[in-house]
Formats: sequence, structure tokens, C-alpha cells
Amino acid sequence: MQLYGMRISGNCWKAAQILRLTGHTFDWVETDGNAGVTRTPEFLKINPIGKVPALVMDDGVVLVESNAILLHFAEGSPWLPPPGLARTRVHEWLFFEQYSHEPYIAVARNIISWRREGHLYPDRLAECARRGAQALDVMEQRLTENSWLVGEAPSIADLALFAYTHRANEGGFDLRQWPSVHAWVARVAALPGVFTLPSREDRA
Repeated sequence: MQLYGMRISGNCWKAAQILRLTGHTFDWVETDGNAGVTRTPEFLKINPIGKVPALVMDDGVVLVESNAILLHFAEGSPWLPPPGLARTRVHEWLFFEQYSHEPYIAVARNIISWRREGHLYPDRLAECARRGAQALDVMEQRLTENSWLVGEAPSIADLALFAYTHRANEGGFDLRQWPSVHAWVARVAALPGVFTLPSREDRA
């Protein structure tokens, strides 16, 4: 399999992480969306949406959308509950991550720490700060009395939210304001086989 992605992207991290955790081997193809690579004719033949991650499987089938890839490879593993209410709760968190969390926390991180263009987007970053804090408040409420987002064991809901939350500081969010989220980040990072995104200090 070939996984097209950006090494700094949390969405791409999710795809690589679930593949590794479920024992699948793949070749990583670095694809820099910030440099416009995902808009080239060659890449658009793989994913007409023009986004990473994009996974080309051994039979040529292409999977896109990070949370869809999480769901596909978590099926039948401990990372996804069987059909029922617990699985529905996982889906709730996956939709929350893409609609209420990633558009603010991930976007702020990309603008501030990777594109270094914070001075160009003050209004957008102010909105990201407000809406990102709201998302972290929701997580804090759940994690204050629970170790994991769903049930008594980690699931792909935790992986999906960990992706950008563990680098939220690079978007201007101090996780010490959300102590239960901060503790949860440490728990997820300590799980066997979990790796972390490059930080801005790692930037070449």
C-alpha cells in the first residue's frame, strides 16, 4: 500500500497510526499540501478532492478521508466497538472532531507554526481560538470523569482527537487550561505503538 500524506498533518497521522496499530505495512509518499502538491494533475487522479491522506491499497482501491480510513482498518480490532451504542458514540466523536475541533485547532496550528502567517489572519485566528477552546471544553467535560472518550478502553475516537490535540500548543492553546485533556493526551501518548507528530522544534 502507498499512503500519500504530509508528515506534519494530524489527519495523515491518523491513517498511518491505525495502519501501524493493526499490523499493516505501507510506503509513505510525502505530499505537501502547503506547497500545492495535492492540486497537481497527477495527485488529482488519485484523489479528485485534492487532499491528503490518500491511501492506495494493494488492489488499487483508493481510500480517502482520515476518519473513514480509521473506521475501515479498525473494523474487527479492539480500536472499534461492535455495532451498538458504543460504536455510535465513536461516530459522534469522529464527526465532532472533523466539524468542531479540527477546523479550528488544526487550522490555527498550520497558520501559526508551519506557514508562519499568523500576522496575515488575525480575525481567522481569533475565531479559531474561540471555537477551539469550545471544543476543548467539551472534551474536558467528558474526560474529567472518564479515562477515554468512549467506554473503558481507548478507541479510534481517542486517536482521532489526539491527532491535533497533542500539538494544540502550536496553535496557541495551552492545554494546562484543560487539565483532564492534558492528562488524557499523556495517556494516549503512552499507549503501545502510538507515535506523535513532529513538533515545530523538529522542523528542519
